[in-house]
Amino acid sequence: MRWTYCIIWFLYASVCECWRLHCSEPVIHGEVRSPQYPQPYPPNLLKQWDLWVPDGHQIQLSLTHLDIKVSAGCYQDSLTVLYHQRVLGKFCGQENSTDYPGKEPIISPGNILTLIFQTSDSTQQRQQHTGFSATYKAIDIDECSKTDTGDGSGPLCSQICVNTQGSYRCSCQHGYKLHLDQHTCVLSCVDCIFDKLEDRLSSPGYPHPSPPFLSCKYIISVEPRFAVTLNFSDNAHIKSADTQQGPSCRLQVTIPDGPTKKPCSEKRPGLIATKSSTVRLDYHTDVEGLSYSWSLDYSTHEVKCPFPGTLAKGRFTPVLSEYFYRDFIHVTCDQGYKLMKDGLEIKKFSAMCQSNGQWHPSLPECQIIDCGEPEPLLNGWFTFHSGRSVVHYHCNEPFYSLGGINISLTCEADGKWRSNHDVVVTPTCIPVCGQPTKLITAYQRIIGGSEAPDDTIPWQVLLSVDGVRGGGMVIGDRWVMTAANNLIHNGEKASNETVRIFMGLNDVEKHKDSPVYADSIYVHPDYNNPSHVDYNNDIALIKLQNQITFSSSVMPICLPAEGATYITGMMGLVSGFGVSEGRWFLTNKLKYVQLPVVSQQTCIHSINFLKRTRNHVPSVSSNMFCAGVPEGGKDSCQGDSGGPFALEDNGRFWAAGIVSWGVDCGKPGKYGVFTRVANYVDWIKKTMQEN
Repeated sequence: MRWTYCIIWFLYASVCECWRLHCSEPVIHGEVRSPQYPQPYPPNLLKQWDLWVPDGHQIQLSLTHLDIKVSAGCYQDSLTVLYHQRVLGKFCGQENSTDYPGKEPIISPGNILTLIFQTSDSTQQRQQHTGFSATYKAIDIDECSKTDTGDGSGPLCSQICVNTQGSYRCSCQHGYKLHLDQHTCVLSCVDCIFDKLEDRLSSPGYPHPSPPFLSCKYIISVEPRFAVTLNFSDNAHIKSADTQQGPSCRLQVTIPDGPTKKPCSEKRPGLIATKSSTVRLDYHTDVEGLSYSWSLDYSTHEVKCPFPGTLAKGRFTPVLSEYFYRDFIHVTCDQGYKLMKDGLEIKKFSAMCQSNGQWHPSLPECQIIDCGEPEPLLNGWFTFHSGRSVVHYHCNEPFYSLGGINISLTCEADGKWRSNHDVVVTPTCIPVCGQPTKLITAYQRIIGGSEAPDDTIPWQVLLSVDGVRGGGMVIGDRWVMTAANNLIHNGEKASNETVRIFMGLNDVEKHKDSPVYADSIYVHPDYNNPSHVDYNNDIALIKLQNQITFSSSVMPICLPAEGATYITGMMGLVSGFGVSEGRWFLTNKLKYVQLPVVSQQTCIHSINFLKRTRNHVPSVSSNMFCAGVPEGGKDSCQGDSGGPFALEDNGRFWAAGIVSWGVDCGKPGKYGVFTRVANYVDWIKKTMQEN
């Protein structure tokens, strides 16, 4: 470690002036010489050296040479040695003079020392005195040699003092420990462990007052099958200590997983039954000690648990006259009952007598087996039979069906509902498609046709896409199918917010206040018709935000079955809210018409004939088909796009086509063009399953 000291000197001329010259890097020993030594020193001089060494050291100064002009009392020229303004010596003359201290060094009381060398101008002629030379060094202070600190507090250490370089440390004899003040030795009473089944313990010095600065910890630890009881002696009185937080008991009794007891009172604490095999006592005294002390005897007894008693509809095994620590009991229920714990059924149960005299875990109950309420059936209900042991499920017919099977569940002994095949069944009500509760007796054309009676075309949907009208059909409880051209404008797909779906009513005026909203829109990925001349893959699906509950007015149409065929001449049902013949404005009533399927050759021929005289006429692909009559008068038109072309098969209507496009609604030799839905069943099912 590096030490520093400052050399401060003052120069006097006719007027005394002083200033600090510099501070240098110190050492713990060095040499001091008068100016110009060993040459004669100059007159009119005042110079001061301030020496200091590390704390815990003194300075030993030795004069190795002295030659200063003699004067009475060293008044004129002198070397003065001071400690805190106290003069330790003043010297002048030569080495053999009476004022020279000889070979005895000067010892400073502390770690600083000041040297002042002054000369006068009383002798004008040049003098020949050379001044002085001295060495100094730091010497360690033996603090332990002091019998008293000097401040009236007694010795530095209450027992053993060990001197160290620059300081000291205190130590204690065996059986004592050093207090936090690092000076006082106090009696050690930590980690006193008592493991006998009975014994006595007391405060240090008992029956006399306890010493100060105690921090005692006593631990009673016996086998877990025993419980400890404390019995304080008659003359045990434990006082509280006053703290900033209020009175604090000097003795605390701590029990694992139990409350801390503080037996402070002017009376005998008496018995404390801990119900534990481990007890800890913490005892503290302050600088004043205590005016009272304490003693106690402790005893133990083997832990017992109470008799389990009787269990309704169950029994305990084994049956004993007494139950001790670590004894087990097992619980079983009578036939037809089950073990229940904290509201849950358990397969088996055992409890053990704990060291606190309690059974753990707490005992269960036996409850009659009850399978509870079966799972509710969406769009259906269930009925109980044979009390509550059998459940039959039913769907809301004719709109939902269990798929032609009867499902019943039986409450088994394990409390679970199971079918006859020992499998827990969760039935599902499947929507019935394509079977309206009312049928149209005579089909009419849309253009000029009759209005559709209520509940006859329950899959019909009216679309409003940013205010533009279109059609669609319900194919699932959250799905609507329509034409892609309804949802693509200027090459951009319509946003969910601009789409409104209306269903369940045949009157637009009644629809407008009850829209259904789109959750997501899926246009066939191969639809690309920016110039309105390519309607290939004109199909799209809309997923609804909320699930539909089907009824007479809202019912899905069936998707085409595998291998579905389009036979020329088959009559299909087309419906929509589009333009009516003669008036050329959108109708507010749902209209319908019966149209036959046209052969693909006739369909393509009619379109190719139009292309000879008109520009921008789309082409017919294998994903399309035509329907209509050669004389005209029956067709779909603007506003019907996306609507259904439904074919009937064994009393069920299925979505054969989607109204896609056409030229000159209802004119002779011209037909409506529809998207062939059978070509897209895989894409439809995949989109619905993945979304």
